[in-house]
Amino acid sequence: MTAITLEQAQTIVSVALRFAREQKYQPLAVVVLDARGVMKAFAAEDGTSLRREEIARGKAHGALSFGIGSRALAKRAADQPQFIAAVTHAVGGLLVPVPGGVLVRAAAGGPILAAVGISGDVSANDEAAALAGIAAAGLLADPG
Repeated sequence: MTAITLEQAQTIVSVALRFAREQKYQPLAVVVLDARGVMKAFAAEDGTSLRREEIARGKAHGALSFGIGSRALAKRAADQPQFIAAVTHAVGGLLVPVPGGVLVRAAAGGPILAAVGISGDVSANDEAAALAGIAAAGLLADPG
């Protein structure tokens, strides 16, 4: 497999949102970007706060840009804040270095198929919803 399908992307979105409701998370926005960074699927629950789509997209885009999940980007931001600030500027602001941006692969060590970005609750919960959606699509999550 070299690309995420629309069906897989839609499964990630729907399962991530269902998982969030079961866990009683705050309303979420979920973005699935293909390996090129093009939006494959998106949904925002009723009640999400302003700009959640952009934040979710920034988590996914940052993961794709660096080839590591946004959990690892958060650590790098703590260790090298000037570098992350410069890169954020270089990519037009599409970098949100906190958990919730998860790379998607078909198999361990395989090529990146996509990235999922979720925003709306605390970052660890955003990431947990992404992991649930990715697993339901039969794919491997790489949160960093």
